[in-house]
Formats: sequence, C-alpha cells, structure tokens
Amino acid sequence: MSGRIVIRSSIALLSAALVSGCFGGGAPARQTTDVSGECQWNRSRCLYEGAYEPGERDYAEQEARDLNRAALEKLRRSAVR
Repeated sequence: MSGRIVIRSSIALLSAALVSGCFGGGAPARQTTDVSGECQWNRSRCLYEGAYEPGERDYAEQEARDLNRAALEKLRRSAVR
C-alpha cells in the first residue's frame, strides 16, 4: 500500500516538474542569439527596406544601438574569463 503511494507521488511530482519547465517562468527572455544567427547567414532577412512611420526610424536606431551595446558587453564579459 505505501509503495503505491510513493510511486503515485513520484509520478505526480515528475509530471509537475515537467509541466512547470515547459510553461513556467514568466515573461520570455529576448532571443537575440537566434536573430543574430539568422542575420549572420542571411543578412537580407534583417534589413528593413520599407517606409518608416513618424518616429519609428529613431526608435529602430535606438534599439539597434541598445542591442549592439548589449552584445558588446556580453563579448567583453566572456573575454574576461
């Protein structure tokens, strides 16, 4: 009887751990590595050639600067080790 309880409890805990690993964690992190990989191999997929809305160009340029700064900091941190 107690063996069944242990087995059922173990299965329940394992299921909970698997589900929490797939669905938990809050907001997803930015996936800059996937995007940069795509841009490395196919640069045309990352270039925007359409018209910008008012203020959109400045926003895009600021985002690009922020991403470049973050990538540089990551590179510096990995080089220090």
